[in-house]
Amino acid sequence: MPSFLKFAAAALAVAAPLASAQTYTSCNPLDKTCPADAGSTESNLSFDFTQSGSLDKWTTTAGTVNTGPNGAEFTIDKRGDAPTIETDFYLFFGEISITMKAAHGTGIVSSLVFESDDLDEIDWEALGGNTGQIETNYFGKGDTSTYDRATWPVVSDPQDIWHTYKISWQKDALTWYVDGNAVRTLTYADAKDGSRYPQTPMRVRIGIWAGGDPSNAKGTIEWAGGETNYAGCPYTMYVKNVEIVNSNPAASYTYGDKSGSYQSIQMSGAAALSESSASETTTATSSSSSSSTEASTAATTLATTTHSSASAHTTAGSTTGSSSDASTTGSSSTGSSSGVSSGASSGSGSGSTSGSASSTGTGSGSSSGSGSGSSSTTAGSGSGSSSSSSASASPTFNAAASVAANYLGPLGLLALVSAFVQL
Repeated sequence: MPSFLKFAAAALAVAAPLASAQTYTSCNPLDKTCPADAGSTESNLSFDFTQSGSLDKWTTTAGTVNTGPNGAEFTIDKRGDAPTIETDFYLFFGEISITMKAAHGTGIVSSLVFESDDLDEIDWEALGGNTGQIETNYFGKGDTSTYDRATWPVVSDPQDIWHTYKISWQKDALTWYVDGNAVRTLTYADAKDGSRYPQTPMRVRIGIWAGGDPSNAKGTIEWAGGETNYAGCPYTMYVKNVEIVNSNPAASYTYGDKSGSYQSIQMSGAAALSESSASETTTATSSSSSSSTEASTAATTLATTTHSSASAHTTAGSTTGSSSDASTTGSSSTGSSSGVSSGASSGSGSGSTSGSASSTGTGSGSSSGSGSGSSSTTAGSGSGSSSSSSASASPTFNAAASVAANYLGPLGLLALVSAFVQL
């Protein structure tokens, strides 16, 4: 059966039928151009929900979630409650483990779910009336034409005993674990030759809902274990901690095309730019050892350039190319560019003159990104957008321009003063 995410919106509006509800996405990148997904540049994230402030990086999307000695508390007090939290970032392959006690109550569903914009999904779901099993499930591209993908591994009393549930999500296989023991493995090929294998950047959602609500479809109530008795409230799920390993840390993720394949995902951010930045900085440092006349010329040239920035994008771990523009602060310059990159980009510029600059490249299609920190590694600040295509090119991130503009400019002025004194 579908997870609580397929019914969360309807659960909050109790009268709505749940039989035809689908997993929700605010923008499906297989149908149209969508903003970039905000990522995290951290490889390992740990959340101890027994501590205050541990819900940082999580957004409460429904109801109220408190923390206490038993961790985060997800409580159904009355009909219509469905407290839910989700990460404010996406991850692109990796692992997540959660130590929890499922909620009691017939028809009450405690869930841990991975969810992507193009409706890939990976689930753990525990039913309040089932004291010996927990469900594993997955969906690809929102395909709910069948519900034959679930398995029910044995778990001892998940409502009263702390268990650690883990999902290892890699590009070639997906494995579910209970207390360190693998209970299910799904290979890429097993999921309709990969066409229904979950493989796009996902957020993590945790929450409970009443699958046994009387307004739900008959099949949903039966799957949930029967009709929920709200007179028995409150029903509470406890989550002690969550550990996340992000295999591909990045500031943002962008769909390079409408295939929905992991190969099409482009990554942008500080990690992707660091090597290019270091290389360009080294070049700039070497250039500074040239004669003072050359330094002065370089500084003058850079000072009159309106902008120079780009974003390096990587696709499933490899650089595919970049070209971007920024509307800079600290000068009156503007600019735009088009070419082979995609996703959000930001840049910097300096100078005393105004003007415009543009660059063009091959490729088609466009996208605008909203991921944070996608290329903000040069000095200064700015924001901008870039056109995109699936074509590839070599990275063009120009950290040297910013370094030289900030440091070679004073050297050039010193050279001019020295020359005047010598005269």
